[in-house]
Amino acid sequence: MTPYPPGPAARDRFVLDRRPQRPAHDPWRAQGLLVEDEPAADGTIARVATVFLTGRECPWRCVMCDLWQHTIEGDTPRGAIAAQVGAARTTLDASGERVDQMKLYNAGSFFDPRAVPEDDYHAVAAGLDGFSRIVVESHPSLVGARTDRFLHALRRQQAPPALEVAMGLETAHPAALERLHKRMDVDGFRRAADRLASLGVGLRVFVLVSPPFVPAAEQDEWLLRSLDVAFAAGASVVSLIPTRGGNGALEALAGDGSFRPPRLHDLERSLALARGRAGEGGRRVFADLWDLDRLAECPHCLEPRRARLRAMNLEQRQQPPVICARCGSCPAPAPAS
Repeated sequence: MTPYPPGPAARDRFVLDRRPQRPAHDPWRAQGLLVEDEPAADGTIARVATVFLTGRECPWRCVMCDLWQHTIEGDTPRGAIAAQVGAARTTLDASGERVDQMKLYNAGSFFDPRAVPEDDYHAVAAGLDGFSRIVVESHPSLVGARTDRFLHALRRQQAPPALEVAMGLETAHPAALERLHKRMDVDGFRRAADRLASLGVGLRVFVLVSPPFVPAAEQDEWLLRSLDVAFAAGASVVSLIPTRGGNGALEALAGDGSFRPPRLHDLERSLALARGRAGEGGRRVFADLWDLDRLAECPHCLEPRRARLRAMNLEQRQQPPVICARCGSCPAPAPAS
């Protein structure tokens, strides 16, 4: 078994050599469009559309990432992102459904000019006119001048939306964060958050559940520390993302004991911990429920447990545990914070 190597080039190779084949995607068509409810900071329920954009792969080779499967190998063609946003807007308008906010998730960094060409900013912004809030995702190191320019394009619209940027902190554990090969540290994350705050841009943060390189006995402690870093940096939303295998690299790390895939009870416990940490003031915590089936060990209690997590996301409060008559399990208790 090849050990996880030191050094950027060797880690790139470790990740790339273990990937399955990338599916082919049309850069002029989005991966999908999803509309769901999400609680807003003022306690109301917003209807939020998420457009899963197709574009260039992120230049970083994070060891836990599986988003590259939804990208293309070359640069995103000029006009493609604006076309995808326009098509999503047309679909939403034709449905007659009220949508308040839109997330543009491009499986990479919105402020990477090779993923979202700067020449597209005004056309993209025009397609977003009238929404109350727009969320894009970015690596912290790319928050800068292009953020200013996209914000300026939004503010030129007739009914300009507020901008929120989602950044992956992943974990505040310094050694684990370095080994994730994200090529950032907590101080870099804080600097990017400060830059967003200076621009009046909102912050949403992704934190991993069961990240590799964090000892099992320390997972809950570092989850709480990560939440503290995110909220201290000004995050109004923290999304808990289960670390999912499937990219080859995580399977290799599981083989040498550096990674333990999370189970459903890990996500349940993590959300309970995060809920207790969020406190008041409109701060929200969400559990990512995508592909939840992969985390489940018992098919008989999966759906009620999914419904419980969805209710906790929507209502932002604890829900009674689900006790399964087949497996006897219920959400693992959250340790005292």
